[in-house]
Amino acid sequence: MKPIEIKRNVLHFENGNGEWIEDRIVTEYAVTVKINGEEFVTMVCSPEYIEDMVIGYLASEGIIKRYEEIENIWVQENEGYVHVTISKINPFYQNFQNKRYITSCCGMSRQGFVFVNDALTAKKMDAITIKVTPDDCFTLMNNLQGSADVFKKTGGVHNAALCDLEGNTITRMDIGRHNALDKIYGYCLKNNIEIRNKVLVFSGRISSEILLKVAKIGCEIVVSKSAPTELALQAAEELGITTIGFVRHSSLNVYTCPERIIQAN
Repeated sequence: MKPIEIKRNVLHFENGNGEWIEDRIVTEYAVTVKINGEEFVTMVCSPEYIEDMVIGYLASEGIIKRYEEIENIWVQENEGYVHVTISKINPFYQNFQNKRYITSCCGMSRQGFVFVNDALTAKKMDAITIKVTPDDCFTLMNNLQGSADVFKKTGGVHNAALCDLEGNTITRMDIGRHNALDKIYGYCLKNNIEIRNKVLVFSGRISSEILLKVAKIGCEIVVSKSAPTELALQAAEELGITTIGFVRHSSLNVYTCPERIIQAN
């Protein structure tokens, strides 16, 4: 397993005084996914749960519909490859890959794209299978931040968690916002874990591509300590997703679909 972080000496200044200290720096690695022997995409990520990340990515982008369509998946970590054998490939995926536009993303390591097939893979949340109170949101966010060990040491990763209201949580981190969500999705697909009746808690901004990723995963509620974008909220309203942002201390904002929020009498 490659290291998630390294130690490095840095010149640190505080109150005008400089000194050399040891700092922890997050690592990143490029992974190229090959589907049936052909290169498909290169992803830059933190080196853990790579198989889950690839499975989640392929499912969210419509390359596969079910985990069972993967006949074999093999991570060649030292060489930076993930080999995937798929029995039934979406015949249009290569055309979809060529029809995309760049949207906002964190850094240039992995650009965010909105694909032509987003409308096909995003799930519209017509039903209400889970409701939360504001206190639930504070608890879930506190739990996410409390478990963010790599972020506390490096400040260089994003964290996400899929939670129910009984305390069960699947938490993943990565340098890429999308990757953290894909790692959760892939794990759920492999282990046949129900997603719709859970809450997705996220450390970063709710941008349009993050909101679409939430819709593809199939969550009704997304909770963030940061802000949403206007385009994300437009998509959330169309898809029926409850977006909750700026969850900090004792306050939060509900931006869309407030019918999933239980308010005190």
